[in-house]
Amino acid sequence: MPHTPQRVARSLTRFGRPPPVKKPLHRNWRTRLPIPHVPILGREFAPCRLETHYHATLAEDTMYMTYIHEAGPRPPPRQIRLTYDPSNPYARFRANPPVGGDQLGKKPPPPDSPSNVIRLEKIVIHSFLKTAIVSRSNLLGLIMALRALTGETEKGAGKHAVKGVEVVYGKKSVGGWIRPDIPVGAKVELRGAPMYDFLAQLVEFVLPRLKDFPGILLPPPAASDHSPSAVSGVVSIGLTPTAMQFFPGIEVNLDAYPRSYGMHIHFVTNATGVGAENRARALMSGFQLPFTRR
Repeated sequence: MPHTPQRVARSLTRFGRPPPVKKPLHRNWRTRLPIPHVPILGREFAPCRLETHYHATLAEDTMYMTYIHEAGPRPPPRQIRLTYDPSNPYARFRANPPVGGDQLGKKPPPPDSPSNVIRLEKIVIHSFLKTAIVSRSNLLGLIMALRALTGETEKGAGKHAVKGVEVVYGKKSVGGWIRPDIPVGAKVELRGAPMYDFLAQLVEFVLPRLKDFPGILLPPPAASDHSPSAVSGVVSIGLTPTAMQFFPGIEVNLDAYPRSYGMHIHFVTNATGVGAENRARALMSGFQLPFTRR
């Protein structure tokens, strides 16, 4: 069909314009901003260097280092009888612990396969502030510092399940000054690209500049491999208030934070069973996290 002048003019007027919206977007009743139909994720617009390093090199190396070969299928677990008979109506709703005791530190790890290679699931940062018990307004400086460190806000960078910086409340009375439902600190959970960004800042900018930081202390060789911490798959580290000023998000505007805060950082992995903490240490050492032994 030949292109008539009317068709060419009509196509030129449509060029560069978005298509008409057939389904109007819902708007937030508070801000009156449109809400998109699909969840939009921010802060993941560029490849993450540490995440690429994990999938390209570290995942295969850690599987090679921690692989345990099993010739055949595992035998079924031993049945631990209960203290009371569940069919007895007098003992049905009573606490019924097994005779063999707690099996938490005795369960073997799952069989090694490419689907359950050890990986870093999340990083939890929490800080305790004693002065928040007197006045909860003292938490404002800590909350703003954690936001500057991690860049996380509630439902920030898109419509997804990000809780941001959360206030930690007391659960029970401790020593007469911590009471239930009293704010005692703040915490934040990092996943995905923000998690690797924070880890890169920690191992490249903060830890090398700490003069009195020898590394994360390893347990003595005589320590038990069946303790709850040894089978948790979590590597924890504590930093003094001096370390906060070395983070780039704080150092760029240090005068805005007249007080520094200490923090505990927990690297949570998917490792479970006996030897889980050793596999977690092997993974974190691949991210250049230093370990030392007394």
